[in-house]
Amino acid sequence: MKDFWNDKFETEEYIYGKKPNNYLIEKLKHLKPGKILFAAEGEGRNAVFAAKQNWQVEAFDLSENAKNKALKFAQENNVEINYKLQEFLEIPYQEQSFDAVALIYAHFEKDKKQAYFKQLDKLLKKMAI
Repeated sequence: MKDFWNDKFETEEYIYGKKPNNYLIEKLKHLKPGKILFAAEGEGRNAVFAAKQNWQVEAFDLSENAKNKALKFAQENNVEINYKLQEFLEIPYQEQSFDAVALIYAHFEKDKKQAYFKQLDKLLKKMAI
């Protein structure tokens, strides 16, 4: 998978563009900025948008080419994102450390999806009812 995504993101152009996802724009309007995780973030359009909205952004992906483009885009927008280039389950994120998790066109390998979703759930802060 890593080679597939590196090849896909090897171009100068931003494959998915630089405009953030409309659903993300709408949802973040209703949330108080906090710490957000972008899973399989790719070229960074959504992470950069969230950072511009005062969110503390963490992101990860397998593609080095995507990460490089995301960090360049963040720099162009004068924001910071903490972007890890690593297999998700190997990243030592603390449980209940995120206010939100964003999955925008996140493509996970079929045999890993269930474990990923369980781990993502553990990373979200629990809300008092």
